[in-house]
This record gives sequence, C-alpha cells and structure tokens, in this order.
Amino acid sequence: MFKRVLIAEDHESTSISVRKTLEELNITQTEYSYYCDDALMHIKKNVNAEITFDLLITDLSFEEDHRKQELAGGVELISAIKQIQPNIKVLVFSAENKPALIDELFKKHGINGYVRKARHDAKDLKLAIDALSKGKTYISPDLKQSVKEKNTFEFTPYDIAIITQLSQGTLQKNIPVYLQENNLKPFGLSSVEKRLNMMKELLEFTKNEQLVAYCKDFGII
Repeated sequence: MFKRVLIAEDHESTSISVRKTLEELNITQTEYSYYCDDALMHIKKNVNAEITFDLLITDLSFEEDHRKQELAGGVELISAIKQIQPNIKVLVFSAENKPALIDELFKKHGINGYVRKARHDAKDLKLAIDALSKGKTYISPDLKQSVKEKNTFEFTPYDIAIITQLSQGTLQKNIPVYLQENNLKPFGLSSVEKRLNMMKELLEFTKNEQLVAYCKDFGII
C-alpha cells in the first residue's frame, strides 16, 4: 500500500473526504494543496529531499480566484509532475465523464486510475487506490463501457482522407472535389458533413479542429 500521498483539490470538503478515505486504508502521511502550483512545489521539495510521494490524487478543474496560477488545472499539473517524478502513480478524481478526455489522460499523460465524483465515490476511491498499489490500472465501472466504445471506433480510409484534408487546410465544402478525384465514395458534401458529425459525436468533440488534433495526437493521420 502507498505510504505518502499528495492530494490536489480546491474544494475543502472533498479534500477532507479523500483524506478520511486514505486514513481508513491506514495511509496517514498525506499532504494537500488547494492550488496546482503549490502541489508542484510540494513534489519539487520532496524530490530534492529524496522523500518522494508514492501517489498523486488530483482533480482536473480548479476554480480561479485572486491568486494567479502558472498551472491552470489538473492536466497541466500531471504533465509538470511527470517531468520531475516520472514514476509517481496518478489517480484522477473528477466529475468529468467524457470518454475522449479520459482516454487521452491514460494514453498521453500516463495516469494510472480515474474515479468519477458521484454517488458511492468513497468506495470507488478505495478500490482504485488498492488496485494502483498492486500495479494495476483502474477506471470507475460506469465509465468503462463508454471509454471502451470510443476505443473500438475504427477510422476508415474514407474518414482518414476527410480528416487529412482538413488538417491540410482544405475547406470542408471543397473536400468532395478531392474525394471524387480519388474515387472515394460517397462524394457529396452532405455525406462528408454526416460522417464528420458522427465522428465528433462519438468522440465527444464539437469542432473539426478538435477531431484533427485528436487524430494527430494518436497517429491516425
């Protein structure tokens, strides 16, 4: 089981709840920060002292206030901490439930677990912490299926051609010309629009730019 845990959470009541859950697991060496910058400072200080944290539990969203922050949220915090302490285990505890975001956190940012803030989340946290301590990954059961469905989506050559054209600056209304020249059916603009809308809906994006960025990040184009 973990010995030293850092909690990054800007809501005091949630932070207290997380610490209580840790105490029930006999984890008593905990520190907490309401700001991402402070959490990073804790990591730096302890790494320099060679007394590292075993686990980071962090939210993704942090409310802005009078205090200006360099790190705007949990994703930036995770990236910054991983540069300093690459092997630290990371458990995200957040109300966000978008499959594309969760998948990206695991694949791109190397998190080890994701628990959604919801009913019975204390029980979920215990299961997640136990799993991570045993070298496993964890994701809240109610999120597993949606992430699985997203991962099972297969981009067709037709999809890749459309997204590639967008990435190269081709206007959406001009893509049918390219499709027709390369004998990629269907050629019609309405078909292109329907396919793009379907991909964005499944991957939970609202803009073509987000879809293009996602496909670049994951090597699809």
